[in-house]
Amino acid sequence: MIRVAESAKSKIDEIRASGSIEEDYFIRVSVVSGGCSGLSYKMDFDNEGQENDQVFEDNGVKVVTDLKSFLYLFDSTLEFSGGLDGKGFYFVNPNATRECGCGESFAV
Repeated sequence: MIRVAESAKSKIDEIRASGSIEEDYFIRVSVVSGGCSGLSYKMDFDNEGQENDQVFEDNGVKVVTDLKSFLYLFDSTLEFSGGLDGKGFYFVNPNATRECGCGESFAV
């Protein structure tokens, strides 16, 4: 399961309300190689499913990930933080053994 916090849901709803993303788009998250800790998160809006997609819906938001990324993202929560010190969208990931100082990458 990948969870969506109320903070992330509110921001996604705001983006949709602006008209820049169609209602049928979902959130696609993945884990890619990179960053100072070895792995980085990637998040996009998408409307096309892929073979072996893992599909979740939480808090009214559909989240899709590939199987490999799901192994790293299992039981994570998508959050959003705004304001001057805000991070934007980020994950609270209980599988991460360490994160870099900027929070952009992690290791397991």
